[in-house]
Amino acid sequence: MYLRESRRTNRDGSVVGYLQLAHNQRNPQTGTSTAKVIHNFGRADQIDRDALARLVASISRYLTPEQAAAAAGGGQVEVLDSRRLGGSWVLDRLWERLGVGAAIRQVAAGRRLDVEAVERVVFALVAQRALEPGSKLAATRWVGERVAIDGCAGLSDDQAYRAMDFLLEALDEIAAGIFHSVAHLLNLDLDIVFVDTTSTCWEVETADSDPELSDPELADPAADDGLTSPTEHARRAFGHSKDHRDDLPQVVIAMAVTRDGIPVRCWTFPGDTADTAIIRTVKDDLGGWGLRRLVWVADRGFASAANRAYLTRGGGHYIHAEKLRHTNTEAAAALARPGRYRSVADNLRVKEVHVAPAGTGTATRGRGPSGSWSVTTPKRPSGTVRSGRTWSRT
Repeated sequence: MYLRESRRTNRDGSVVGYLQLAHNQRNPQTGTSTAKVIHNFGRADQIDRDALARLVASISRYLTPEQAAAAAGGGQVEVLDSRRLGGSWVLDRLWERLGVGAAIRQVAAGRRLDVEAVERVVFALVAQRALEPGSKLAATRWVGERVAIDGCAGLSDDQAYRAMDFLLEALDEIAAGIFHSVAHLLNLDLDIVFVDTTSTCWEVETADSDPELSDPELADPAADDGLTSPTEHARRAFGHSKDHRDDLPQVVIAMAVTRDGIPVRCWTFPGDTADTAIIRTVKDDLGGWGLRRLVWVADRGFASAANRAYLTRGGGHYIHAEKLRHTNTEAAAALARPGRYRSVADNLRVKEVHVAPAGTGTATRGRGPSGSWSVTTPKRPSGTVRSGRTWSRT
């Protein structure tokens, strides 16, 4: 079946063409093939081309993309490959807009690496995790057969492992570069940083037996002196599971976000790392980015005496949740002081009292729909530098 054009010459010499849908039919008597017209579309110069387009689209529904392309090319087009583009293209545009690719290329330039190749392989691995999660070996097949990525027609498993080694080695530098790019792009407000943790576990029975710590003393929780930050490493270990799966090894994931919920950075720690030790690593790492004059907001799991002292170094501030009972000295002193409340919102009233934990200081106590809370701001003996806040609620 095919579309043919027949022509007729008028008396005045003009030629008129007509489009017809026809197919060849063999004559049983003569054995010759003759054209049989199935439908007349009318004059070629007056044809409804939109109707023809709808007919083609209707027929193409029953063809593969390769068959449709070959049919449109009259058999002269050979389809060599067909890959998905949409999802990877969108991710690639976000990747560059947020400065992720630029940060990786800048860090890789200082090493003996093919800058463009390494950046493309890292992006391919990230895109695969986002669109069709799988292993690195599965990523090699996915990139080589299923998706179109600009600048990366394919990759080997060796390239994937080398790119991951580079990423882990240079993670701090890359994260800092991305942060500064995003902070400028989104005009982030970084005067308050919220920190919290969660955990994720693996369906395996044993934990990793050889934790790679740069300081062997920190492998023992009893060696934590409360003054230095623990070394970060992502090793599976047994610990208190927030998924209620204490029978499975896990890692602890920490995240710091702005007051608007924009992520600043993520960390991973061994599964038996306590929250009280994590906050010190978070402060040290963000301090290396020049983010020192911050108010740290965290729940009571971070509120040890050592952490409060650590967060106040360099004039830092903190806001910690505390239980109304069995709370720390500063919060207890704030809760014990009488005074008038001042309304700051429809469901929130506060009052300010002065306490003296190893020096003079200020505390604020409030009452809201969920009960009472207090904020203490201890100061240095001079009374000039605010060094921390502690929240307590019922």
